[in-house]
Amino acid sequence: MVAKFTLRPAVRAALAVGFLSLGPVPGRSLSSLTNHADRVTGFTAARTPSSSGTIAGRVTYEGTPKKSKPIEMVNEPNCAKFYASPPLPEGSITGFNNSLQNVIVFISDGAPEEKFTGPVVQIKQRGCRYTPHVVAVHTNQEVWVQNDDSVTHSVHPMAHVNQEWNRSQPPGTPPVVMHFSHPEFIRVKCDIHPWMHSILAVFKNSHYAVTDSKGVFALPNLPPGKYTVTAWHEAYGTQSKEITVSPGESQDLNFVFKVTPY
Repeated sequence: MVAKFTLRPAVRAALAVGFLSLGPVPGRSLSSLTNHADRVTGFTAARTPSSSGTIAGRVTYEGTPKKSKPIEMVNEPNCAKFYASPPLPEGSITGFNNSLQNVIVFISDGAPEEKFTGPVVQIKQRGCRYTPHVVAVHTNQEVWVQNDDSVTHSVHPMAHVNQEWNRSQPPGTPPVVMHFSHPEFIRVKCDIHPWMHSILAVFKNSHYAVTDSKGVFALPNLPPGKYTVTAWHEAYGTQSKEITVSPGESQDLNFVFKVTPY
């Protein structure tokens, strides 16, 4: 007799997100991490061991987010032409029903280290901005930074645990390849255009996700056990919660960040 179960609403929403591909590149497989949940929730139930569990939910906010000033690109007309009006910074992106995008949710305790054997991740520089703004990767996973603009950029990962470096990237040159051996949250910036920055989060296992425009995340394929789940946002800080996952169980877990305009 086959056991029946019903996915909770938050899990169904997360599992509905599809896998995004940037297309084949000779000798490599490129995968967009605009939202890591797009990748990790693309697995079907058939691929998930019956003993594995899932943690899924939403990240929202309470309060009034700070109003950001538009980015002025008057001194870089080759990038300003991409926008009908000056764009806003991406440090705080909110959505419907107080959803909070670009929150990194990960297992901070309880999950063992894993050896990574996966695809290359790509970050694009276009319109003098990094896309995606937040990227989560595994230790030693290659990240290719590509310059699609007609102006020179620099790639400067401001690492502390890993090695810090800075490299110029003129237009039309090959992607800058970077990878990091130690877990760390790294701010990547362009020294030529001070408004350009991206967040690169490096983890020692695959149990991480980045919330989408609805604030949704999912952490599937978790062995039974007790975990500490942490939500990190570049402007609003960090929250952690403990949760126990039983074999084959789907758990709801939500985070609410209290924000102020100051």
